[in-house]
Amino acid sequence: MPCLLDLLPTWVHAQGVHKVVVVVQEGAEPFGLGAMCEVWAEPYHPEDDNPVFDFHVGTPRPGRVSGASGFDLHVDEGLEVAEDADLVCVAPRRDFLSPSPEVADLIRRAHDRGAFVFAHCTAAFVLGEAGLLDGRRCTTHWRHVSELADKFPAAVVDPNVLYVQDGTIVTGAGSAAGLDAALHLMRQQFGAKVAASAARRMVVPPHRDGGQAQFIARAVPDCAAETLGPLLTWILENLSEDLGVEALARHSHMSPRTFARRFRDETGTTPHSWVTAQRVVAAEELLEQTDHPIDWIAAEVGFGNAATLRHHFTRSRGINPQQYRRVFNSATA
Repeated sequence: MPCLLDLLPTWVHAQGVHKVVVVVQEGAEPFGLGAMCEVWAEPYHPEDDNPVFDFHVGTPRPGRVSGASGFDLHVDEGLEVAEDADLVCVAPRRDFLSPSPEVADLIRRAHDRGAFVFAHCTAAFVLGEAGLLDGRRCTTHWRHVSELADKFPAAVVDPNVLYVQDGTIVTGAGSAAGLDAALHLMRQQFGAKVAASAARRMVVPPHRDGGQAQFIARAVPDCAAETLGPLLTWILENLSEDLGVEALARHSHMSPRTFARRFRDETGTTPHSWVTAQRVVAAEELLEQTDHPIDWIAAEVGFGNAATLRHHFTRSRGINPQQYRRVFNSATA
């Protein structure tokens, strides 16, 4: 996966004029389109002052576009509206195995000129038709990862993630993972505070850990006992505390082994991975909003020292804390 520092020129471009186009086709899946609208089509909100995007929906043949759920769409604009878009999103459709030469050509041109390309769910097959998945990591809904790998053997299909970014190509696992992927792009281009504001408006978490594998065996984890929700909230409010498994188990009145098992059942990841990810998110916000020294931030979020923060931040984000601050700190923006 490329270092995020490699994308800094793209970030600078995206923070200027940002045009987003969602491409829909016959048999359009409404959730895919709706998810993109929720993230990119929102008007100005004075309470968060988030950026407003030049948002459009395009289709190969403007007019009535059949939907997949008992109602159709009317789309006024053709594919030409995406020719100068900074981000081209492809919404999924019911008959996703049918070739889409017009859309594939559009996506190929968008990629060639440096635009971001995002395929939601089974729209990853369109990127395959465009030849953009060859040698790239990608994903799609867990029900169709084998079909994607079989149809495009040169693609590096990862069945265990919610989304993948490889350069300027982003693929999402499906349904709600489209929101995860879109928030990832928003966080990457505009910072953690903007992404968190967008997530709060949609009443979703700004970042979910784990992968789609946790949803394959059972749609809802077996959590008949008390939920760990209150504990997760307490963790977020006490990141500087000792949050090791034994300490958290004591806090939850469980044995370490029972606690670790319960935690994975409810979150899809280990306590250490979850806590580390939340500490990185908290560090992002402090790097953006304050001029405090890196050592102070490391202690505040529970990493203890700058070296540990630097290790986890760089491993997670592909860019070190100082570089992140130079890009996103509001005092230097």
